[in-house]
Amino acid sequence: VIGLMVGTVVTMIIQSSSATTVMLVSFVQAELMTFAQSLGVILGADIGTTITAQLIAFKFTDYALLMIAVGFGLKVFVKKEGIKNLGAAILGFGILFFGMHIMSEAMYPLRSYEGFINLLLKLENPLLGVVVGALFTGLIQSSSAFTGIVIVLASQGLLSLEAGIPLIFGSNIGTCITAALSSINTSRDAKRVALAHAIFKISGVLLFIFWIPTFADLVRSISPVADPSLSEIAARSAVVPRQIANSHTIFNVGFGLIFLPFTALFAKLIIKLMPEKKYENATKPKILHLDDKVIETPSLAIELSKSEVSCMIKLLKRMLSAAIKPFFDDKELSDEAYPNITLLEGIKMREDKVDFLEEEILKYLLKIQRKDLNDEQAKEVYVMMSSVNDIESIGDIIDKNITPLFQKKRNLKMDFSDAGKDEIREYHLKAMKQVSRLGVAFGEMNMTEAAKIMEKDAKYTQLESEYRNSHIKRVGKELNESIETHEIYMELMDLLKQINVYTANIAKTLISSIQVKN
Repeated sequence: VIGLMVGTVVTMIIQSSSATTVMLVSFVQAELMTFAQSLGVILGADIGTTITAQLIAFKFTDYALLMIAVGFGLKVFVKKEGIKNLGAAILGFGILFFGMHIMSEAMYPLRSYEGFINLLLKLENPLLGVVVGALFTGLIQSSSAFTGIVIVLASQGLLSLEAGIPLIFGSNIGTCITAALSSINTSRDAKRVALAHAIFKISGVLLFIFWIPTFADLVRSISPVADPSLSEIAARSAVVPRQIANSHTIFNVGFGLIFLPFTALFAKLIIKLMPEKKYENATKPKILHLDDKVIETPSLAIELSKSEVSCMIKLLKRMLSAAIKPFFDDKELSDEAYPNITLLEGIKMREDKVDFLEEEILKYLLKIQRKDLNDEQAKEVYVMMSSVNDIESIGDIIDKNITPLFQKKRNLKMDFSDAGKDEIREYHLKAMKQVSRLGVAFGEMNMTEAAKIMEKDAKYTQLESEYRNSHIKRVGKELNESIETHEIYMELMDLLKQINVYTANIAKTLISSIQVKN
């Protein structure tokens, strides 16, 4: 319900359900909201977009020049930012309504043009009307603008209600194209938002299209009645614009109220239609979140960057999880996610992806940095730039230092002592936990987790020292396994320690950024 209200209010303000849906795609892409949360907002956006049609039908076009003058004055001569923004909104409405007024005047001669009238009569065929409405709305990418055009045609007596309703239905389908285009090269959840928007609209049209005569009678029953003394065209001009605006409102409000209780079930259906894919692509690296279209909105671009950095950390966690296995198993292991490649090839593949992501994220952050950022945003960009370098360094440790070690151990044909195995497993587990905490700390800007990384780092450094001492004692006792694997043991523990140091460095940078802001 809250989502429905938010979607309605936001779309009433910006007067574009397409823009609201595009924002939803970006918000879900940035993981600022979930796919399920977006469904109520989509329904609300459909309701909010009906306001423009009502304003045009109420002849607000007569006040267009006044609105332009007031809006221009507020925008140009007032210094307060909030009032300037209000002025810009009023100016925009004024220009919209003035455009509709000019269009209405230009269409007046068409009232007597028989060819154009015959063409419009064909639109009373529901299927043709829906197709035309969808195509035109898709081309201009604004259902509000197309609905305004339909109302302008009706205001000249050129459209009947039965011809106008299919056009309105078609415009509701055509508006999905904008969201679909914005979802290209986005995450799975962001694509689901665009798919849900399309299914909502198509389902609504299918629900109503077979009842257009009945629906038209319902609309007439709640709309103003024409003066009986008026001619047919004059009567149409007087009442059909209001009727079309009302049909647009009834369709979207009714549809929203019907579907709202079932959004949770609908979310599950969409997820089944578009199931999760594995994050990774075995053939080439892929950007999931970064979007140049939102660079002009630094706050959103920064959130998208955080999501992409979180993807780097997920890759790192998989690499670290896999890297320890060959030390305890001499068999040629397969990659867990891709059994057709070896474990070593899987680690290398992910390291290449980490390198690719580092480069792309840094390029994106540099673009953000060139924008007009406030102090908080500038600090966040700096934190991410520093962090992706450290994350990439951890990837290098795993790929370039740890993986050669287990080949070296395999060549020795010797195993660690039982105590040594336990210590390595335990210390590796600690490193895994630190990387997991880093994912939470960075993805959610969770300073509690960042502080925990710092706290655990000191303990793990002490633990590593204790394990080294235990190992040296075993070597002193001339335990054969410990002597033969001494160099590998010491180097492996040192590399795991370095990983913990890098995670602590990132956590420290995160915490310092918060302290600076406060």
